[in-house]
Amino acid sequence: MENYVRANQEINFNSVASEAGVAKATLYNNVTLRERIETLRQQQIKSPSVKQVRHKMNENNKEVIIESLKRKVKRLEHKNKDLRDQLKVAYAEVYKKI
Repeated sequence: MENYVRANQEINFNSVASEAGVAKATLYNNVTLRERIETLRQQQIKSPSVKQVRHKMNENNKEVIIESLKRKVKRLEHKNKDLRDQLKVAYAEVYKKI
């Protein structure tokens, strides 16, 4: 059963019975095994899943990504303005030559 915990596999009577090659009734009838399976199952329910952890990480990273993108947009807007100003000067010089 500890292998299930380490491998992040679902612990329930069906999965343990299948892995052990015994009938579910055997697990239910053995008080020690039954309590252990129920305890591990409850612990698994309380602990966040990998998907939940990833979602939380994504939520936390969103703010960082948004701020980074805002800085990038601001930098690109400034560069764009500088290039437009340079283009106006270049057009003025070309116009003077005509």
